[in-house]
Amino acid sequence: MEKGRQVHRLLKMEMRVFCPECRGEQDHIVLSQSRQTRVRCTTCGTVHQLAREKEQPPLRVKTIVSEEGTSRICAIELLPEEPCQIGDHHVAVCDEEYIGVEVTAIERGLHRVRKARAKDITALWSRKIEEVLVRVSVHDGRSTVPLAIRVSGEEPFVVGEVYRVGNRRFRIAHMKMRDGAALRHEGQKGIARKIKRVYGYPL
Repeated sequence: MEKGRQVHRLLKMEMRVFCPECRGEQDHIVLSQSRQTRVRCTTCGTVHQLAREKEQPPLRVKTIVSEEGTSRICAIELLPEEPCQIGDHHVAVCDEEYIGVEVTAIERGLHRVRKARAKDITALWSRKIEEVLVRVSVHDGRSTVPLAIRVSGEEPFVVGEVYRVGNRRFRIAHMKMRDGAALRHEGQKGIARKIKRVYGYPL
């Protein structure tokens, strides 16, 4: 019975997106979520799927992480054109462990720079910190707005709950985890340092 109630709650999730029939933004009921999000317009009843933008595959940038006098070689995943600068916070993958780090130096070839695109970076130097940056993609049916939230590495995020970044409010639709898992069902929870990206829709 619990499973049935959970599905019922998921089907009643609502979002405001562009309706191709009404030719404007309208409230929609979420019918299903998998590779595509299927929704029904509450104004005209049209059922349609939300187009999802293709994502570039990330690069694994070599990262040296310093902690209490010792260093280890890890990696940070960044999009090829994504800028990185000294002071940025990221999650480094160290074997099976995920560690929050702050960038302290950037190598581009034989030179050290303050800022560079991921595809141009030879190596990053960093130090372990307790905070991480959680990346969020908020999609309204036509375009995607990238956001970022700086939180404790142990901060939980829950599918179906509402969050705020500045003056933007969004509800989490699903999350991609760093181990390859996808959390799509309302109530599923992931902690910040293990989240690869959060996907939501605006409110």
